[in-house]
Amino acid sequence: MLATDLGAGLTDSEVERRRATFGTNDIAEKPPATWRKLARDTAADPMIWFLVLTSGLFGAIGQITDMVVLLVAVIPLVGMDFYLHRRTQASLAGLSSVLSATAKVLRNGSQKTVTAAELVPGDVVLVASGEPFPADGLIAAGADLQAEESSLTGEAYPVAKHALAPGEQIETRLSVDSDHWGFAGTRMLVGRATLRIVSTGKDTVYGEIVKSAIEGPDGPTPLQTSVAALVKVLLIVAGLMCLLLAGVRLTQGYGLFDAFLSAATLAVAAIPEEFPIVVTFFLGVGVYRLAKRQALVRRALAVENIGRVSTICCDKTGTITEGVLTLGEVFAAAPRDRASVLQIAALASRRDSGDPLDTAVLDAAGVPDQSFQCLKTYPFTEGRRRETAIWNDGKAGETVAAKGAGETILDLCSLPPDERAVWEQQIRNLAARGKKVIACASIERPASAHVTADEPDTGFVFAGLLAFSDPLRAGVGPAVAAARRAGIRVIMVTGDHPETAMAIAKEAGIATDASAMSGNEVEASIKAGDRALLHRLSVVARATPGQKLALVRALQEQGEIVAVTGDGVNDVPALRAADVGIAMGMRGTQSAREVSPIVLLDDNFRTIVGAISEGRQLFANLKASFTFLLMVHIPLVASAALIPLLGFPLLYLPVHIVWLELIIHPAALLAFQQKTTAELSAQPRVTRFFAWREWSVIVATGIAITAALFLLFVQAIEGNQGAAHARTVALVALVVTQASLVGLLTKGRGRVAWAITIAAVA
Repeated sequence: MLATDLGAGLTDSEVERRRATFGTNDIAEKPPATWRKLARDTAADPMIWFLVLTSGLFGAIGQITDMVVLLVAVIPLVGMDFYLHRRTQASLAGLSSVLSATAKVLRNGSQKTVTAAELVPGDVVLVASGEPFPADGLIAAGADLQAEESSLTGEAYPVAKHALAPGEQIETRLSVDSDHWGFAGTRMLVGRATLRIVSTGKDTVYGEIVKSAIEGPDGPTPLQTSVAALVKVLLIVAGLMCLLLAGVRLTQGYGLFDAFLSAATLAVAAIPEEFPIVVTFFLGVGVYRLAKRQALVRRALAVENIGRVSTICCDKTGTITEGVLTLGEVFAAAPRDRASVLQIAALASRRDSGDPLDTAVLDAAGVPDQSFQCLKTYPFTEGRRRETAIWNDGKAGETVAAKGAGETILDLCSLPPDERAVWEQQIRNLAARGKKVIACASIERPASAHVTADEPDTGFVFAGLLAFSDPLRAGVGPAVAAARRAGIRVIMVTGDHPETAMAIAKEAGIATDASAMSGNEVEASIKAGDRALLHRLSVVARATPGQKLALVRALQEQGEIVAVTGDGVNDVPALRAADVGIAMGMRGTQSAREVSPIVLLDDNFRTIVGAISEGRQLFANLKASFTFLLMVHIPLVASAALIPLLGFPLLYLPVHIVWLELIIHPAALLAFQQKTTAELSAQPRVTRFFAWREWSVIVATGIAITAALFLLFVQAIEGNQGAAHARTVALVALVVTQASLVGLLTKGRGRVAWAITIAAVA
């Protein structure tokens, strides 16, 4: 595959054969679903047909208002399906925005421009400065190359790239850390490279991200499953009861019309059309309330999941902390002073990087020496953990300046063991105080020295340390404490030094262990099957995006409901895998925001806890509303069926059912919209919408009300007061009971609950 002539490229016949084998280079191809297919999928939703058929039943008995209301209720259900489809398309657009549309390729010995989708493995592609890589491949030729890979790594630093030397061996497995690879979704910043394509389409690293963003599991939530199961049971029971009642009335001699009227009335009373309407309405209220808390909900059903969260995996910078670095202390190694340490750090920084650390260094160092001229730079990468620059000092020499992680810079310097131990202890002390620490070193050499493509890694003289502060966000500490009291675990996942991460975690109240674990340690433990560590884990330092994803999946395997925060394209798989993905609205990328059901408008951890509180309150409100509906419908249906079955006149006529529904619907929708309390309450882990004890209370209450209605109706009938009077007595009793249930279930809280209770009785 890779043995392509770099001067001629592939022939047309070779391209056709490889395209037949590997397919087209569609990295973010559109999903096959069309609007017609979407309409068919939407039409397959039984809840929609249930509402349509129920509305038809109302229309058949002349209840036009109820028919129209149910038809209108279909609109939000259909709208949500189309909305989610639109969100998928928008997600694809965001992921596709960084991909190449065309490519300059060598074919049949000449250069031509083709669409990126036409590329196949083995193609030789020319990538110039500023152009995106059209697929994954090995760099076969090029010098002084730098690429921008933030879409994959989340790092804003340019990455140095080198051509693969003739005969040099390299792993065939793609590695984002390799400096010989060019990746789809990234772009060339400096230089001109010849790229030999190895992987195309979904086989690229970026293609895997796109695949996870589009094809991730999107199954029904527990709430949807519970409501669908409940409605299914109630429909079956209602259908059987209607058939039974119609048959009994016929055998009792009441005639065909009475049998139909009895069955139709029972059907209208028994069919639980309120349940899907209540769910849709409550989710809409939840979306509105979360928006007021600075959490933008892109998928309404995330309001339910956020309330079930048991573990939060969050970033440090910008979420727990302010995300603004300020230079605090400078420690110079003799004979240097503060100014010279800052100068070396400034020489190893770039004004156009956009990195807060570079900005802080350059602001503190002041105006650079204008006589210096930069000859070459080696940008920071996660693998090297340092940045190096070579400068001509305008006289007779050169300065090689380097800055980076303390342990990395110390390895470049030849310090006596005791002196190195002193600096290592200083780094640990500063990190333990929550400081972000970088070290600086330099080489002074004659200007005649040849600047090679290899980064200097020996001969450095240690210059000193710089300590930066990133203060804790206001309100984070109390928010973490509230989460822990409510039984929610908080795990901070960061790329920082373990000591720094632990200091911030302790200040925020997150840390529960004596020390942080590194991402490598966590990954190794997960692979070894050691799940015990997940129960004591609170801080993960020096973590990569892949390790964050592995942690999320391991927690989910333990039964945790996981919320994940992220801001870059590299976080897309973890955000997608999470039960609730939460993107940062202020500093997050478009792709991270598009795949996340919730976007924080203020990037604050306190907002996450507030969103969980709203989600839990929504769940409590919904349970109260459903409890009310069941406690009312059980006696309504039971009495509507039992009394005619025993040979008595019909208890309810269609007009009575409509009247009762006019009371039930507003109560179920409006009376139970309780607001969250100041304290996030604990919520036990449940696998069912109602526990067996709750079902027992609901059923017992329904039976008691049914018995009371039966006794009142029969007593009135046997007292020769007439069917109309008996119906009046039973209806008054049922309405008063409904009002009482509203008051009991809301505990008398809320003006709306009081208004509905009083209005119903009146």
